[in-house]
Amino acid sequence: MTSTVRKAVIPAAGLGTRVLPVTKAIPKELLPVVDKPSMQYIVEEGVQCGLTEVLVVTGRGKEAIADHFYRAPELEAALAAKGDTERLESIVRSAELANMHFVRQGTPSGLGHAIACAEPYVGAESFAVMLPDDLIDARDPLLSTMLETHQQHGGAVLALLEVPSDQISLYGSVATAPTDVEDVVTVTDLVEKPNPADAPSNLAIIGRYVFSAAIFESLRKTRPGRGGEVQLTDAIRGLADLGEPVHGVVFRGRRYDTGDRGDYLRAVVRLACERPDIGPGFRTWLREYVAGLE
Repeated sequence: MTSTVRKAVIPAAGLGTRVLPVTKAIPKELLPVVDKPSMQYIVEEGVQCGLTEVLVVTGRGKEAIADHFYRAPELEAALAAKGDTERLESIVRSAELANMHFVRQGTPSGLGHAIACAEPYVGAESFAVMLPDDLIDARDPLLSTMLETHQQHGGAVLALLEVPSDQISLYGSVATAPTDVEDVVTVTDLVEKPNPADAPSNLAIIGRYVFSAAIFESLRKTRPGRGGEVQLTDAIRGLADLGEPVHGVVFRGRRYDTGDRGDYLRAVVRLACERPDIGPGFRTWLREYVAGLE
């Protein structure tokens, strides 16, 4: 029997090189998707699944992430004085979403090392890892299914997505065996960024994980791999030596990689179109604009 998961870890120490130059001075996690930072969507997703304790692993120059989730008395007072209750409520809401905690990753040494930084915070509990580059549409449940799978089986649970074979080299890839639950598989092997010809499948690991505390022991035993970094995929593979099961949940919903320019823009356009407050006018403009292109 596994305990209820209540903690989330969000690694946010990356340099954001894929979307330079904007990330030279602005953390990529704070790039707006319509009018909210992408990081806020991630925290909201976790809270919706009952993860009210959130640790963000940051790096140098990422102090603004913490500022976004703290109260801003001067700004709140200015909005209150103007009677702008809608915007006042929006900034207070971001500061009251969850119990936010922050730790700095001293030397960026890979995703595995970033997660290892969370051990003093997590302790012996199970926890979720949410990568901020992956924005999952709130209407397409993923994390809740992963938490249910962990509750049933324990061990590790990975989010998996079918990708074209020529793109599998951008991800970790898994070999799987079926279970008696649709879209829940047993993971039998993992390969980090394989050549397409060597990939065990076209199922890619995307940025949601659920782990027991055993992942920390495996991380301690994992030597630096590709790029001299501690690879999380290698540590997950090492869980088998500790008797930990690894399962995967195949996601078939809407997901955006906000670290990719094109996918980021698609996320902004799609979510803007679907907003009841700005969607109708934006869709009208968008139809006219696209018709002009044609």
